[in-house]
Amino acid sequence: MKQIDEAIKAREKAYVPYSKFKVGAAIELKDGTYIHGANIENASFGLTNCAERSALYSLYSQGYQKEDIKSMTIIANDHGPVSPCGACRQVMHELLPKGTKIILANTQGKTLETTPDELLPYAFILDEKPNE
Repeated sequence: MKQIDEAIKAREKAYVPYSKFKVGAAIELKDGTYIHGANIENASFGLTNCAERSALYSLYSQGYQKEDIKSMTIIANDHGPVSPCGACRQVMHELLPKGTKIILANTQGKTLETTPDELLPYAFILDEKPNE
């Protein structure tokens, strides 16, 4: 599956000298482009960034928009399909289109398909759009 292969490529870019827990995220765009994100650790642990947020922030920084996104795949060497942290779930809920296919996977081939609403059913949502 192309999405899994791209997430594996993203995972190879992780910088994890402390946890040794590599995570890769690949966002598939409607035009066939993939944006990669990997977890990047820091000695000041609060400054660590997860793969999911790295990919999404990179996507927006490159000028892509929510409407360009088709799917997101996340992979790690875990006992089951990797689960995003709470912070990533909130960011994914806001920056991914409603109903986006999210594939959670592990390196042993287990997968789970979900959506932003399923990952975070009670997301924090502003009543009005942020200033542009």
